[in-house]
Amino acid sequence: MAGDDDFYPQDVNADGVRKPDPTLGRNLGRPAVEEESAAEAALAALLKQNEQEPPAKIRRQRVVLSDPRQSASTLRARVELEEQTSWGELLITGLVKAQLKTSLLLAGLVVLVLVPLPVLFYLVPSFSSLKLIGVPLPWLILGVVPFPLLFAVGLWYNRLAERHERAFVDMIEN
Repeated sequence: MAGDDDFYPQDVNADGVRKPDPTLGRNLGRPAVEEESAAEAALAALLKQNEQEPPAKIRRQRVVLSDPRQSASTLRARVELEEQTSWGELLITGLVKAQLKTSLLLAGLVVLVLVPLPVLFYLVPSFSSLKLIGVPLPWLILGVVPFPLLFAVGLWYNRLAERHERAFVDMIEN
């Protein structure tokens, strides 16, 4: 095991940190010009075969993925939200209240549509004795109708919640 410590004794200083390789980044007698000239010669041979002019040098373009200029209010709002300050908490509370209001209104709509059905069948016995294709109408109305209704209300809530969130993000960014 003593040999493991002395593997690179000349490359380690007194603190135990390796010294950088002194040959790193140097050509060490290998001419880089040969590589360039070989590439140029290959390009010239291809051009002679095709008898075309060399391609024009392509200018580099800077690509910007987002607007680097953000307003101070946008940054301030994001900081307020990230640090969970009282103002950021107020913004989040407003979003939660809007979504809660939407959910309670849609739940109330579902209750107003579905709860009166059993009451109707109880109060009007002749309505509960109706049959459609040999199946009692109350079974169809209570067993089939609620599912598409609940699915549609769920989609409606999802769209409204996403609209609230988009409005919240737009408020923060603008």
